[in-house]
Amino acid sequence: MEWVILFLVGIAAGTVGSLVGLGGGIIVVPILLSMGVYFSVFSKVSPQIAVGTSLLVVMFTGLSSTLTYLTFKKVDVKSGFLFFIGSGPGGIVGAYVNKFFNTSSFLIWFGLFMILISIMLMVKDKVPRRDTSSKRQIERRFIDKEGREYKYGYNRIPAFLISFIVGFISGLFGIGGGALMVPAMILLFMFPPHIAVATSMFIIFLSATISSITHITLGNIHWLYAAILIPGAWLGGRFGAVINSKLKGNTVVNLLRIVLIIAGIKLIYEGFFG
Repeated sequence: MEWVILFLVGIAAGTVGSLVGLGGGIIVVPILLSMGVYFSVFSKVSPQIAVGTSLLVVMFTGLSSTLTYLTFKKVDVKSGFLFFIGSGPGGIVGAYVNKFFNTSSFLIWFGLFMILISIMLMVKDKVPRRDTSSKRQIERRFIDKEGREYKYGYNRIPAFLISFIVGFISGLFGIGGGALMVPAMILLFMFPPHIAVATSMFIIFLSATISSITHITLGNIHWLYAAILIPGAWLGGRFGAVINSKLKGNTVVNLLRIVLIIAGIKLIYEGFFG
């Protein structure tokens, strides 16, 4: 029974992560840490194992959704590689810093981070975008299927710094980093939302690959859990990308905010009181 649940967790994480550009680790990590209460086989899952295994799953979610988004021509590959120059090293640093967390402090910090993400998702569509087109070093254009043209761009140094922070958080908490990257691309760099999500998943794939290699060398992967989660995450990643290309994700984002707040409070409580 527990293995069926784990497979379904992979599908849910892949679908939600791909749909809103979060990667899916935001779901996998807290569930792996909490399943030990209900199933003895998961009782010895440490924060390091949860993060390492999650990042390996996120890597496959990112690859699956990126391949699907590429068929819809929504991935800004050049920008993705540029952002990865910052997020790749950040992921390595985050993976090493992770080993200094004990279970209680990890739960508290991860819970706070989940609540922060929910707040960012709440305000990302309400904050007015900055028009910095006259100062951009890099310009991009995108024409959607309705023929509408979007112009967006960014400067190299802020893009590098933001992507480094995103990669660091990805390696530290075992998430895709898109919870920060997507709002940054939309609000700061004027990315169209669908392009931001698709490009975020491409960056997540690259960053999670580097971070996963680091966690493998540290012995932070539970290969049986990963083998069950990955097929579900692969299917979910493709499914979420298809939904994103056809529907608006506002309803899913609103539900996700509520889930993140509840889960964050639960983790903080467990961190303080066990």
